[in-house]
Amino acid sequence: MFVLNKDVRAENIEEGISRKVLARGGSMMLVEVTFKKGATGALHSHVHEQVSYVHKGSFEFEIEGEKQIVKEGDTIYIPMYVMHGVTALEDSVIVDVFTPQREDFL
Repeated sequence: MFVLNKDVRAENIEEGISRKVLARGGSMMLVEVTFKKGATGALHSHVHEQVSYVHKGSFEFEIEGEKQIVKEGDTIYIPMYVMHGVTALEDSVIVDVFTPQREDFL
């Protein structure tokens, strides 16, 4: 399966944040999330394992109360059911991989 980014429509999910589901199949899903500076992904948890890659920009990332500044090229692993959230420190893009797929994104 080939997915061309230019062909995927972004969905505005909240103020300053948009999402593109780029590819999915089997038990995996790849999602590109674009943040405007200051936009926040509120603390939450879910049944999915998640790996996040900072494609552009920087974020303050929180995992179970621990905060860390992550920048372009950095990667984060989040186990199932672990509380996490993020704030964009500048206009930024993060790429998330989920397993199983986030059915709530479809």
